[in-house]
Amino acid sequence: MKRLFDLVLGLTAAAVLLVPLIVVAVLVRLTSPGPVLYWSDRVGRHNKIFKMPKFRSMRADTPVVATHLLTDASSHLTLIGAFLRKSSLDELPQLWSILAGDMSFVGPRPERPEFVSHLNEVIPYYRERHCVKPGITGWAQLCYPYGSSEQDAMEKLKFDMYYVKNQSLLFDLAILFQTVEVVLWGKGAR
Repeated sequence: MKRLFDLVLGLTAAAVLLVPLIVVAVLVRLTSPGPVLYWSDRVGRHNKIFKMPKFRSMRADTPVVATHLLTDASSHLTLIGAFLRKSSLDELPQLWSILAGDMSFVGPRPERPEFVSHLNEVIPYYRERHCVKPGITGWAQLCYPYGSSEQDAMEKLKFDMYYVKNQSLLFDLAILFQTVEVVLWGKGAR
């Protein structure tokens, strides 16, 4: 049922967002040399590695590390990079990952393999979050502010595990509705 929901919503979203996707792609191309999309390895369901696309918001010569590890990440942003990130428009290409079956609309956010490897070692039950498909949005993103420390990962895991244990179509719809409120109107944003 969840896969059917993802396919129907994904195809609908792709059709509705086709023009914005093209506009953003053209703007990325015109404002910064390099590829339009940035593909990064992420860990999905059952620890399967997949390539997750995003619109490129950083210069093409930016070192390939997590943004929070850069000493001055804002200096690496393209002309429209900050806007893409703030508006979450950089996330739109992840519709491809949903249609390809690597992601769902709702689930724990996919992490880089090197982070997952480390967190599996230091946080009990961390690997359990990978028994479901990762999502564009999730319960942890709505309930916990952005964080990049081990402590943050441990706190977010509590929300991810709550989702894993209580997932349902109704819960997914509630998370999607709250995500739209946060993205479009900043309501409840942390």
